[in-house]
Amino acid sequence: MRTKKLTRREFIEKSSAGLVATGLVPLAAQGKSRIDTSRGSLDAVAQWAADDPRRLRHPLRRPAWGLSNAGAAGETFSDLARPLIYPVPRQTELRGRPFTLRSDCLIALPAADAARDASLARFLSQELSDRYDLQLQTKHLEKLPATGKVIVLGSCQNPLVRECCHKHGVELTPQNPGPEGYVLLVDENAIMIGGSDERGAFYGLQSLRQLIRRGENGVEVPGIRVRDWPDKLFRGVKLYLPGRGSIPYLRNLIRDVMALYKFNTLMMEMNACMRLDRHPEVNAGWLDFARDTNYGRLNYPPGSLHGREQNSSHHDCCDGSFLEKDEVVDLVRWAAEHHIEVVPEVPSLTHGFYLLARHKDLSDVPGDKWPDTLCPSEPRTYQLVFEVMDEYIEVMKPHMLHAGHDEWFAPFGECPRCHGKEPGEIYGEDLRKVHAHLAERNIKMAIWGDYLLEAVRGKGLQKRTAPDGWNYTSPGAMTPEQVKKLVPKDILLFNWFWSEEEHGEANEVLLDEWGFHQVYGNMEPDLLHNYTTRSRRKTIIGGAPSSWAATTEFNMSKDLLFSILGCSNMLWSNQAADFREIAKVTQASAAWLRPSLEGVTLPSEVGDPVAPVDISAAFNMPAFDESWGADLRGMLAVSIKSGAHVFELAAATAAESKAAVGVCTTGTKPLPLPREASIPVGQDATSLLFLHACAHPATNKEAYRLLWDMQDSADLLGWYEVVYEDGLPEIIPIRYGVNILEWNWGHEKTSGKCCYDAAGIPCGKSGDQVITFFAFEWASPRLGKVIREVRLKGTTGFRGAVPGFENSFGEVIPENAVMLKALSVVRKRGAGA
Repeated sequence: MRTKKLTRREFIEKSSAGLVATGLVPLAAQGKSRIDTSRGSLDAVAQWAADDPRRLRHPLRRPAWGLSNAGAAGETFSDLARPLIYPVPRQTELRGRPFTLRSDCLIALPAADAARDASLARFLSQELSDRYDLQLQTKHLEKLPATGKVIVLGSCQNPLVRECCHKHGVELTPQNPGPEGYVLLVDENAIMIGGSDERGAFYGLQSLRQLIRRGENGVEVPGIRVRDWPDKLFRGVKLYLPGRGSIPYLRNLIRDVMALYKFNTLMMEMNACMRLDRHPEVNAGWLDFARDTNYGRLNYPPGSLHGREQNSSHHDCCDGSFLEKDEVVDLVRWAAEHHIEVVPEVPSLTHGFYLLARHKDLSDVPGDKWPDTLCPSEPRTYQLVFEVMDEYIEVMKPHMLHAGHDEWFAPFGECPRCHGKEPGEIYGEDLRKVHAHLAERNIKMAIWGDYLLEAVRGKGLQKRTAPDGWNYTSPGAMTPEQVKKLVPKDILLFNWFWSEEEHGEANEVLLDEWGFHQVYGNMEPDLLHNYTTRSRRKTIIGGAPSSWAATTEFNMSKDLLFSILGCSNMLWSNQAADFREIAKVTQASAAWLRPSLEGVTLPSEVGDPVAPVDISAAFNMPAFDESWGADLRGMLAVSIKSGAHVFELAAATAAESKAAVGVCTTGTKPLPLPREASIPVGQDATSLLFLHACAHPATNKEAYRLLWDMQDSADLLGWYEVVYEDGLPEIIPIRYGVNILEWNWGHEKTSGKCCYDAAGIPCGKSGDQVITFFAFEWASPRLGKVIREVRLKGTTGFRGAVPGFENSFGEVIPENAVMLKALSVVRKRGAGA
């Protein structure tokens, strides 16, 4: 039997025919060339082109289509393969025949049922039914059956797992692979998932979820052996508590992203976002504060003393509202079912807007309309803080609580109670009080660690000047002597100051020498340099990417998915990757994740036929024009299929040939394209599928830079106006990094990370650049109404988010172009061809 041990890069690249939606394979269809990007390898189309150069104006050179030279200069995103398993396992062998999943397959549980094993079986049964329409039987057995196809899953305490390991000569103990580790075996007759503990078995199931693919013979799992275990103990994600409308999304995110990619901690900022029965005035003040800030079109609250800089407001936490206690309990329970511990963040000392909105007498800065800093010299401060913390503790029952303590920007000494005191001493005593309160309840404490480091926050009082010229001082960091003397060393420090600009490695060394454990907070996989070496430090126990905007599908998908996937590989496998590799994985994975995260299956994905619409008569832009730089001369003139998406690509081989429908995004100067174009449709469509791209990279800034208008943090390049037979239009925004990217995505340094709502489809080649367009599906909300036409329109003078944190919109975006290459429809059932 042939086996192959894979390197990390080979494993990411490896995608067997029929298992990944990335390759291009020419097929014969009605006498025309047809390309299927659902199966096979991109090398196949390169060979196809090489066999007959007339098929392409620029024949494809094979190395450019694969990842064999990944990381080399000029590499492009030509292969959008979803890895077989991600994070990449420690040990993997592809071997033997695949296991074909059928309704007669059996999920075997031991006769003496263990609740966790039954939970795993239920999880798998639901996954197979929901995603693949396979309903498998579960049976309790004394021993494995002699014949038939069987799936066994559980920890090393499961007797069926032990029997299977003995049969295959596999060692599985609590120590091997170790805590949270697992072994996964697949051959044509059996699947076995065995965990060193319950979490390990659960993570093995997450790897199996990723391996299941639709192939030519049905739903299959490739023959494989995996032995895997995590590198870091703390693998977290930091979010805000969601608003009520986004609770279903967060549940899906926990199950289909966090659990799937083996995270075990959810740090959730709470503020006054749960009903506080002991302090209803805190909830009421929170609502007033959030409304005043948001309705004022502000990132920071109005009315600070002399207009000075305050803490980040976080007023979009829970969408500026609050949940009932039972809703919070249910989220914590749901996370625990997926082996994720929730760590509530209840900010104290700083970021205290929510506490001070109705308790201004406890502010350290008299005169602020919305105070942010609590007075640490006022005993009543701690009565309020601890009563609020205790209410969260009673409801959420955490093992750890994060108490904030960053951004101590307040003018020091304005408060008569603190006047004349030393800020480092006050800060240290405040930490000790909160730590003691939590320790009495057997709860571990965490904080942001910046005010423990003079290299980050400066020595002594820091001179500042307000916008009106008022001079004041704010606290710098504690001295090393104060840190050693005052700060309990079992406080877990969140290290957001890991970058080269903040002298990150030196900071880590210092905290290590002082006896602290730390995790990388605000972790970014492409920016945390020298990670594999730095992470060997024993006191660095993990990390967590962070979201600093409302927990919504829009914000998470455009701002955080890239970071979550990239960090998962670092924290689990201790493998760092560059921007391009992470972006490829993210873009390829998004199409698979989207239906589960949205909770919606698009019409094309349920098997209804997709029919191309001939829009070539509406083409108005040449294949190449130096004024906008997009070169479409190398686009394939074929029918193209990617998953459920089917498009007809019309030919355009000469520069003057009309290649697409194009409109201008007018910025500081116009382009020689119209601002709008019309495409006749004339069908009662269940959905429309657009294959489009833009001419240049635009920007998708983080949502927290434009909190009062988060949608516009992604550049609006244009929109589709779908006009029904009665004249009523539906508007579909075209936003960079949401449902569109540039035609040569990945070739330029400013390329976006991904576009979650659209699937990238390689469509040809221009020189060393792969031409990638993006398939976006829109479901009609008015079934039975004929869509008369689609009008493509470009924006004029659009202003999105600022690159900083100002309370304003940014500058007008540069000129660009939206290019529509193809349009398809999902027709009414029974309508015929």
